Amino acid sequence: MSVALSRRGFLGVTLASSGALWLQPAQAQGGKRIGLIVRIEPDNRVTIGCRNAEIGQGVLTSLPMLIAEELDVRWADVQVEQLPLGVDFTVQPPQWTWGPQGAGGSTSIPDCWGDHRQFGADARALLVAAAAERWGVDASRLSTHEGSVRHTDGRSLRYADLAERAAALPAPAGKAPLKDSSLFRIIGQPQRVVDARDIVTGRARYGLDSAPSDALVAVMQRCPHFDGRVATVDDRAARAVPGVIDVIIIEGPKVTDPLVEHLAAGVAVVARDTWSALRGRAALKVTWHAGPHAQESTASFNAQCERLLAAAGQVVLDQGSVDQAAGVATRRVQARYQLPFANHATMEPQNAYVKLENGRALVIVPTQSPGVIPRRVMNLTGIARENVEVRMTRAGGGFGRRGTVDYVCEAVLIAKATGRAIQIVWTREDDMHHDYFRPAGWHDLKASLDGHRVTGWHHKLASASKHYRRAGQKDEDLWQPELYPDDFPARLVPNLRLEWCSVQSGVPRGSWRAPAHWANAFAVQSFVDEVAHASGQDPLALRLALLGAPQQLPYAQHGGPQFDTGRLAHVLKLAADAVGYGRTRAAGSGVGLACHFTFGGYAAHAIEVSVSKAGELKIERIVCAVDCGRPINPMGLEAQMQGGTIDGLAAALLQEITIKDGAVVERGFADYPLLPLAQTPPLQVLVVHSSATPSGAGEMGIPTVAPALANAIFNACGVRLRRLPVKNQLREAMVARG
Repeated sequence: MSVALSRRGFLGVTLASSGALWLQPAQAQGGKRIGLIVRIEPDNRVTIGCRNAEIGQGVLTSLPMLIAEELDVRWADVQVEQLPLGVDFTVQPPQWTWGPQGAGGSTSIPDCWGDHRQFGADARALLVAAAAERWGVDASRLSTHEGSVRHTDGRSLRYADLAERAAALPAPAGKAPLKDSSLFRIIGQPQRVVDARDIVTGRARYGLDSAPSDALVAVMQRCPHFDGRVATVDDRAARAVPGVIDVIIIEGPKVTDPLVEHLAAGVAVVARDTWSALRGRAALKVTWHAGPHAQESTASFNAQCERLLAAAGQVVLDQGSVDQAAGVATRRVQARYQLPFANHATMEPQNAYVKLENGRALVIVPTQSPGVIPRRVMNLTGIARENVEVRMTRAGGGFGRRGTVDYVCEAVLIAKATGRAIQIVWTREDDMHHDYFRPAGWHDLKASLDGHRVTGWHHKLASASKHYRRAGQKDEDLWQPELYPDDFPARLVPNLRLEWCSVQSGVPRGSWRAPAHWANAFAVQSFVDEVAHASGQDPLALRLALLGAPQQLPYAQHGGPQFDTGRLAHVLKLAADAVGYGRTRAAGSGVGLACHFTFGGYAAHAIEVSVSKAGELKIERIVCAVDCGRPINPMGLEAQMQGGTIDGLAAALLQEITIKDGAVVERGFADYPLLPLAQTPPLQVLVVHSSATPSGAGEMGIPTVAPALANAIFNACGVRLRRLPVKNQLREAMVARG
């Protein structure tokens, strides 16, 4: 979808019947007024619309802060509303009404940094113009302060007093000047989540709370086998359950269907309430065709990886001569790292409300990708995209899972079949079995050294690409979401090769918080430690030597266009200093480091652990240092690093999706645990207050957790863990050592 707001300074201005001034961006083509962004109320309060999906990353707070800063109002006077999907389908290609509205890839802040501030500044200029006209003075003699326009002689007018006249003025010509950062009073100041009170008191409305009263509830019994089909259905007992309205077979998409979602075939039970629907589902008698992946297992996947890594793969980057460097090396180091499939484990399982009526559709949903929903509805029903209304709710977590909308498609199919408004509800077990799982993979790394200098680096990965179902995806490009050619140590070692092997799997795959950065950082940052120890170097010193003098390196992948080695070195040193790296510790105690560049941000972790002779691991403390450019809301940024760190620990220590007979084994949190609060260690976050253009922050806190932990364990007891999750490996290794 195109971003149409190339002339975002244009404003549409109207006066509401309540007397509130509405300020809204207008398309350049014809000056058409589209959508509500800012509403100045008669009592001088300001309501700001948040365009991006809120999945717990804090955009309901941080994005309105950008507008409020330039509008020059008091943050205490601001209230925030979630905007619905805004797309103009009357032009081709379709254009965003108020800018991109997805949540993923840590893009919300970078996407909004420029246009949101400009909109606030343009709106402020319009109000100043109205005051200048009323007083008959030049606008240059006026200033603004906390929701009012002030004259140099001391007079002032509230924004609300200027609303009527401002509504009649034409949009300002050109772009109003933005504030100098030295004048910021909102940006850079810690702010609590705007709806925090609603969340802790239970008034916040998530997707599961948001269905209108006309909704029937649907739950599905899905085929447990990847790409399996319904064989037989006996629904007599299910239909006899009080409250059950209907039972519908969902075939799942055909290969030719214009969908990228993986829809599991199954049987939907529609009822007046969730309890009746679940009782009806329990009464179903269904048999399944296991499908083409019935023999797949974790063991067969691993056997594929091992076989593929023993043969030649697809070379996707070859700089210098890795083979020549290996031939003349004074030392060569190699290691293999393994990562499993992983579930997103969102606290709120998937759900959606869909109503199809009179050629129109209403979708109310917690989602990261509202923009794709109109097309999916059109594909499944024939309803024109412009007749699809999408309302976003607060989501109980996303982590990439809600970037796909298979659950919306299910609700659409059921609503179409029944002719009724439907709320689809997933259980925890549904969510565990039918996710878009983080791809699993095996990483082989080899390094060549000339003395202490790393001269060659070979990273070979066997994995199942997350792009395996993307329409039009060429086989030779499937490596692209799995390896990032400009990642460390690209351009920092003279000879570098990246190689990929495609593992065939029926497991549905998708984006998982920080996508491939999570896996690659574990392998690369663990291997840097191994190279350091093998060559008699300090791991911190080797990292700093590889990064070298601060420089800007080209970075073509998401998060570019540049990678600043100095900024990465800075957060690494901050974390190391804060944890007391290098000081003498008691036997069985150790510290591990890791650093990584993710989607435009720089983060490092330093983790201190202790390991008993019996192999009991205790994480004593964690330090996370982060540079995401100028922090918009430092409190929100700190929370993102805390959440990413805790997620990273759970994934590193505990979480693994295993496969048997072409189906997921794990059922819920009992066998796919989250990190218990009692096991969460002391965690310090160091935020770099940079003046650089801000990046997002949702994914920066997770990639370096696992390698820092593995490096700390080795430093404490000499056991090198190369396979995640840790689970009982450490205990077993210590027992075997005796």
